[in-house]
Amino acid sequence: MRVLILEDDAWIADLLKQIVHSLRPTARISCAGRVDEALSEWQRAPVDLVICDWNLPDGPGTQLLEQIRKQDSQIPLVMITGRADRNSVLEVRPLHISAFISKPFQMPKVLDCLDRLLPSVDLDAPAEHAPSSSFAEFLASRANDELDIPLQPGTLAKLKALGQQPADLRQLLGLGRDEPAITARLLAAANSAQYSSGGALCLSLPQALQTLGAATSLNIALGLSLNPVAELEDAELSLQAQAQYEQIQALCRRLAELAQQCRLDPAPLHSAALLHRMGELCVLQQAQLWRNSGQELDLEALDKSLRGSSSELAVRLKMHWRLPNSLRELIGACYALPTINTKREAIVMHLAASELSPQQDGAKLARLRRLAGLS
Repeated sequence: MRVLILEDDAWIADLLKQIVHSLRPTARISCAGRVDEALSEWQRAPVDLVICDWNLPDGPGTQLLEQIRKQDSQIPLVMITGRADRNSVLEVRPLHISAFISKPFQMPKVLDCLDRLLPSVDLDAPAEHAPSSSFAEFLASRANDELDIPLQPGTLAKLKALGQQPADLRQLLGLGRDEPAITARLLAAANSAQYSSGGALCLSLPQALQTLGAATSLNIALGLSLNPVAELEDAELSLQAQAQYEQIQALCRRLAELAQQCRLDPAPLHSAALLHRMGELCVLQQAQLWRNSGQELDLEALDKSLRGSSSELAVRLKMHWRLPNSLRELIGACYALPTINTKREAIVMHLAASELSPQQDGAKLARLRRLAGLS
């Protein structure tokens, strides 16, 4: 089963891709951001469903649908549009559009729509890859877009409940303020070329919500619920994750205190604290996938991966999410200070992390407090 998505908004395209994969896990999906790219992909191989935006950088998406209808009168065509007027619908009536998805769309309706239009059985499912010989090999083989971090226990149900009602910025803020997965996803989207106006960077969840708007923010957050491992189910892995979340919250609390004492904006520090354990959380989510596939993973091997692979996975996530450099520097300051041009915010991050370290160095803490202006 093959699906073609023509959408120039990378975050919406990724969300649609996640929706299709949640409905048909073996579907092969091609994404294009321009009409000419989509036409080339269509000519290369036939597909079973086309999802197409109306307005693209190089012309209307109807150009693709017209070419498809000349060759195939049966393939389902789904049009994404912000137009709801009668003339627009009549304009594309000859194309026999199977369904219209109005922007901003509601995920439950999109799920129901695509479930009805996608073939129920994938007769052309790709053969499964040979399993990795070890968990470490599995981690190394994962593509960047296959990496993520899990939601905290209970967040998934709350997120799905939000998806059943009109988007509300205050509710999203309340749910995502202390949730690393939601904060990371929305910060990444808000700082992307699709939504950033080229002005100030978004370094906090409130800024990201204002940049994206309620409906888009909710849709992007709901994309997390489509992850095969949105929350950890294994008791051992959940316990390991809880220890990570406790360290995150402890750092957030201490940074709030230090930011007030230093008269610094606490919001970027809070974001960095939420994400400073992303590598460890990613390892745990991948461990859940590994165990779900029937593979064995003892605690010794898991601990080895947490110590040996977390840093690399964190770097890959930062690159994939394209987090702003200033936020990356704050996250990195939890572990080590830059040798040159060290900003006060980074010093405060390192001070808070050092204060919470099991191996405290009194002389180092005193020096950091002086550098932060707290002596």
